[in-house]
Amino acid sequence: MSDRPQTPLLDRVQVPADLKGLSDRELRQVADELRSETIAAVSETGGHLGAGLGVVELTVALHAVWDAPRDKIIWDVSHQSYPHKILTGRRDRIRTIRQKDGLSGFTKRSESPYDPFGAAHSSTSISAALGFAAARDLGGASETGHGDAIAVIGDGAMSAGMAYEAMNHAGHLGKRLIVILNDNEMSIAPPVGAMSSYLSQLYAEAPFQSLKDVAKGAVSFLPEPFREGAKRAKDMIKGMAVGGTLFEALGFSYLGPIDGHDMDSLLPVLRTVKARAHGPILIHVITKKGKGYAPAEGRPDRGHATAKFDVVSGEQKKAPSNAPSYTKVFGETLVQLAAEDSRICAVTAAMPDGTGLNLMAERYPSRTFDVGIAEQHGVTFAAGLAAGGMRPFAAIYSTFLQRGYDQVVHDVAIQRLPVRFAIDRAGLVGADGATHAGSFDTAFLANLPGFVVMAAADEAELRHMVATAAAHDAGPIAFRYPRGEGVGVEMPERGEVLEIGRGRMIRQGARVALLSFGARLKEVVEAAEALEARGISPSVADARFAKPLDRDLILTLAREHEALISIEEGAVGGFGSHVAQLLAEEGVFDNGLKFRSMVLPDTFIDQASPADMYAVAGLNASDIEAKVLDTLGVAQMGRRA
Repeated sequence: MSDRPQTPLLDRVQVPADLKGLSDRELRQVADELRSETIAAVSETGGHLGAGLGVVELTVALHAVWDAPRDKIIWDVSHQSYPHKILTGRRDRIRTIRQKDGLSGFTKRSESPYDPFGAAHSSTSISAALGFAAARDLGGASETGHGDAIAVIGDGAMSAGMAYEAMNHAGHLGKRLIVILNDNEMSIAPPVGAMSSYLSQLYAEAPFQSLKDVAKGAVSFLPEPFREGAKRAKDMIKGMAVGGTLFEALGFSYLGPIDGHDMDSLLPVLRTVKARAHGPILIHVITKKGKGYAPAEGRPDRGHATAKFDVVSGEQKKAPSNAPSYTKVFGETLVQLAAEDSRICAVTAAMPDGTGLNLMAERYPSRTFDVGIAEQHGVTFAAGLAAGGMRPFAAIYSTFLQRGYDQVVHDVAIQRLPVRFAIDRAGLVGADGATHAGSFDTAFLANLPGFVVMAAADEAELRHMVATAAAHDAGPIAFRYPRGEGVGVEMPERGEVLEIGRGRMIRQGARVALLSFGARLKEVVEAAEALEARGISPSVADARFAKPLDRDLILTLAREHEALISIEEGAVGGFGSHVAQLLAEEGVFDNGLKFRSMVLPDTFIDQASPADMYAVAGLNASDIEAKVLDTLGVAQMGRRA
């Protein structure tokens, strides 16, 4: 296409081995062309932009120096892997990224041998790389062979305890392992915590690029231009409490900081590491998120995630909406309640904008805590706040709350502490695929004694549930809601405190009852209207609560209808399983009730639009209609497509 960038050198690179014959000057040109190609591709698809632009030079240098896939390059989180995918034989599909039947927006083992380890959550890379290093030394079988293991981890990901656990173990084992700390001075949000401050101070106070020997202090191993710099760095570190001392205490040799956009610095350093490294080594690389694209560099999040956009202006192409997003409804409602109750506070794990807590932080900064990418700490910190007499809201995506489950059980549930869990991104989320789907939270929370678990059917219900959670001091309470815009219902000015464990009837019918839990209610009503046209008039109810169940509502529906069907956007073991348990205990099945539970299938669903993903899951209106007809034994001729 004529509007695509001219990339004569990049066009010659089909696989990383093609970089080997290029000069350093040509590699710099490849990096420039790779940046242009990344910008052009993401402008057409949307996706993660800033992180990839920040590692363009590093990506080229890594693949030019090491020999993937024999050498294992593991990208932490891997939202920065678009340039890597372009260089590893997937350029012809890069404009399918995050789309149905297209490339994943993250590394994925089944997609390419150049993706040795899949990721989408943070801080897993060092543990995985150490596993590869141990497998190498133990003679493990690998189709691509075993070479070096290289973990590329961002400074934000270093705030998670798992990274330090892995580094501590690596230092103990002493195996050859390369960790590249990609310090872009921000994760998704502005940096928080002592680690980010440490790295910023380290870079600011170093008057020159320090370079320590990567083996055992033998400066003579280094290329001639670096020997004097290494000697000066060693002298500086002796007299200053900066440098690599923290990492060295964990058993790593430390090298850096290095300008991650200067190929003349990167290439010699990486070549030296490859040739001379012994044991674990950490290379500290300074980069800039969104580098080389002014619209991304100028944004507060440096272009972390973007819709399709105009390359020239950077203006995003978003469809207009007549309804507020669920995230915004949560954030605005919480601020409203916090104005009236000084005990209300909020905790997020590096996602203030994504969870809507940026609104709370602007209004009440002393009561809003961003703990960094540390969900385990965040949950227990919230438990401590609750034990100390506050009313904390822990706003964490469903997929990320999984990382803090032990703390939910041990520190919150067992102690019956009133932590309020605002669970964003419930259900299937679209382009981020299986790794970010909110599939399991209902199942893993509703089985905990004393927990209250709610799901919002629409944005007005969400406002009521935030108010309900704020008023609930008897123990932990959670409410889940999907990504994106609401359904366009009329919004109340204030949230109403709901009666715990009480659902609501939406429409009264006969023969079959549809019991919805969560945001599929719109599709349930649509299915009921289609069934009405067939002469079947279903009852429809919104359960609101998975725990405690509305026993009276459910048992009444079961006794007054031939069939009862539950619908939820969660996995087996969730709401429907609890309903089935209740019906079995009450002996309702003995009376011939036909019960069916519609849940997410027992598989991980790849990225697509949410509508397409729900079609795969069998949870759209037409699927609900078909389930009713099948359950009642009604012929389905003329079923809608």
